[in-house]
Amino acid sequence: MIGSRANRRRGEVVALIDGERRILCLTLGALAELETAFAVDDLSGLTARFSSGKLKAADMIRIIGAGLRGGGNLLCDDEVAAMSVEGGIATYAGIIGELLTATFAGRGEAVSANP
Repeated sequence: MIGSRANRRRGEVVALIDGERRILCLTLGALAELETAFAVDDLSGLTARFSSGKLKAADMIRIIGAGLRGGGNLLCDDEVAAMSVEGGIATYAGIIGELLTATFAGRGEAVSANP
């Protein structure tokens, strides 16, 4: 994770992915995408799913992909799956944790992203 120009008030985070600084944001559209992907009925169901701390690699791709698209990066999940970060899975988990915290922290709910 690196310093950024991200607007934390909007839930944005910046990560170095595939050697590029990229903004990620779980916009309303990105959250709706994740509700569908994880087959949950609402944001509470999505938060409960993330709070379980049990994420598959495919889940991580979906979350990062939705965040990248919400941040204006036009990438499909297959492209996201082919990307890399320095530090591997631990860095991906850190990006997801920061993204979920930026998105849900204002709701007063604890969210975990441990794979």
